[in-house]
Amino acid sequence: MSRVAVISAVLDEPEKCQQEFNTILGEFRNIIKGRMGIPFNENNVSIICITVIGDMDTINNLTGKLGRIPYVSVKTSVSKKEIK
Repeated sequence: MSRVAVISAVLDEPEKCQQEFNTILGEFRNIIKGRMGIPFNENNVSIICITVIGDMDTINNLTGKLGRIPYVSVKTSVSKKEIK
């Protein structure tokens, strides 16, 4: 069963990690329903929120890969409701 989740990511040094971050997102494009990014150029930080719908294994796989990128912090909120 699928669930809706929001993945929030903070990129502390965007120029050092954004390319790898985007490459991983491309691998999971089939579950991504929306994305919003807010750059804080004066602080050299970017905030990215990604909405996904997928099974928990796939969501956890994406979150794990993003969280292993240096300079990236990730948190995920998952709905309790299952979607068919």
